[in-house]
Amino acid sequence: MRAIKGILFTCDPAVKQILLSMNEKSSFIIEDLDDHHLVIKADEEYRVRRELEVELEKNTYSMES
Repeated sequence: MRAIKGILFTCDPAVKQILLSMNEKSSFIIEDLDDHHLVIKADEEYRVRRELEVELEKNTYSMES
């Protein structure tokens, strides 16, 4: 078995559900620890944060037309 470099990702439960959904498309989660913590592949961190930001923007209400 090979070691995989990972980082601890802390988030609220709603964001974690989005991450779990994103993980179905491209596997980046190493371990689901609890309601607020995941271990994700270190080399995927930037991409995951960028995609998560896009998903959160979709769910953000804006007063602009």
